[in-house]
Amino acid sequence: MKPVEFIGDSLDTLQQFPRSARRSVGFQLDKIQRGLEPDDWKPMKSVGTGVSEIRVRDVSGAFRVIYIARLADAIFVLHCFKKKSQRTPATDIEIARKRYQQLVWRYR
Repeated sequence: MKPVEFIGDSLDTLQQFPRSARRSVGFQLDKIQRGLEPDDWKPMKSVGTGVSEIRVRDVSGAFRVIYIARLADAIFVLHCFKKKSQRTPATDIEIARKRYQQLVWRYR
């Protein structure tokens, strides 16, 4: 089972999600650790190769976790945020992209 590593403030942000959203994200990350696909996800090619987004809907809103599971022997959570509009904000994509680039540089 792959360990999960949180990059930057992604763990702190995840811990601020409502309890039900945190539990859902934890369940989805557990599935990824076991080599399964999350229930609701999409590729995030705009962030980088092999990057995906877990999509969680809760009574409090929509929550997103951007991660990559294809590097080394871990699942790296690049960014977590609450989605407030139909489109993913450019600032959230840019945060994830920078963290992805740092990770790729580290594993060269």
